[in-house]
Amino acid sequence: MEAIIFIGIQGAGKSTFYRDRFFNTHIRINLDMLKTRHREQIFLQACLETKQRFVVDNTNPTVEERKRYITLAKAKGFRVVGYYFQSKLEDCKQRNSQRLPEDIVPLVGLLATYKKLDLPSWSEEFDALYSVKNHLNNSFVVEEWNREI
Repeated sequence: MEAIIFIGIQGAGKSTFYRDRFFNTHIRINLDMLKTRHREQIFLQACLETKQRFVVDNTNPTVEERKRYITLAKAKGFRVVGYYFQSKLEDCKQRNSQRLPEDIVPLVGLLATYKKLDLPSWSEEFDALYSVKNHLNNSFVVEEWNREI
């Protein structure tokens, strides 16, 4: 049983990374698709109760936002893995502008997420934590988190 929490601003490559790495093995929980926290909670509870692996593919910029998933997953015996998407604001703006018009995140939303982004920490009770860098052609480099000892 595994719960994966993505952390990063819009346009950092989180959904592309999900499609590349977890599409065939983990349910995707994403507010862009589900639209409301109520629907998200229903999907999350279903995964927890059925012991289904899942990925929370939201920005999850703050410790408090991540805590709601981590606490529930830990209580059900899930291994919790965090993926922090390192990205430059300008790169995210560019990728955001290349989305379909209906999928573009308003600049004010992107900037608000960027301003409140907290780096993940081992103290959040992750069982594993990784850093993800987006490279050319939507390829990714994944490294173990080494910001803390």
